[in-house]
Amino acid sequence: MNRSGLSWVFAVLGGLVLLFIIAPLAGIFLKTTPLQFFETVQDKAVTGSILLTLVISLLTTVFFSIGAIPLAYMLARRSFKGKSLVQSLIDLPIVIPHSAAGIALLGLVSRDSFLGKAASSVGIDFVGHPLGIGLAMAFVSIPFLIQSARNGFEQVPVRLEKAAMNLGASSWNSFRKISLPLAKRSIISGMIMMFSRGLSEFGAVVIIAYYPMITPVLIWDRFNSFGLKYARPVAALFLLVCLIFFVALRLLANKSANDQNRKHI
Repeated sequence: MNRSGLSWVFAVLGGLVLLFIIAPLAGIFLKTTPLQFFETVQDKAVTGSILLTLVISLLTTVFFSIGAIPLAYMLARRSFKGKSLVQSLIDLPIVIPHSAAGIALLGLVSRDSFLGKAASSVGIDFVGHPLGIGLAMAFVSIPFLIQSARNGFEQVPVRLEKAAMNLGASSWNSFRKISLPLAKRSIISGMIMMFSRGLSEFGAVVIIAYYPMITPVLIWDRFNSFGLKYARPVAALFLLVCLIFFVALRLLANKSANDQNRKHI
């Protein structure tokens, strides 16, 4: 098969995959009337749920990145016994059923667990609380940040870090001024993926905190209680909001990376 023929085959196969992704999403919007969409926008329960989902996922991403980025750097730069096991454990939340993840987390933060009792002593209850929702979101989404950041650090030449330290820079300054800026694009990309994945989580969240309702739980609740007609407009609005945020974050990330590249030219 010549190059032209192969390109056509690949284009058709790729087009079918794109159609598989686009068709269900397009169907949600095409089957949602403007009146239904307008009523959903005015529904305070829906807009409040979307705002809650965005805020918790964003704060969770920022908070857990404090530990995830150093861990990614260690995985990229250090060899140690059990490293393969650690990498496998990091990927585990992606492959296990998220309902199982929710049950595992519930055992960790329930009122009769050590962590739950410690939190209760200071007036915090993870079950049915935004903090519990944040933990569930982080558990299933943090692998995306760690792996993306690790890939970014692996692409930073070790010789640049060694050169900085040979010139008198401390390990911290070498990390802060060399490694972190050069891996910035991958780190931001990972944070965007973690944030986006957190927005969509349902299985782990619903076990820990049915209330307050984040939007994926609200969509399920309306579908289960009232049917597809009442769930679809909520799904359409949430998809639109997620798409706007995702595209905006990607554009900002690309702009930041381009600005960084121009500084190094």
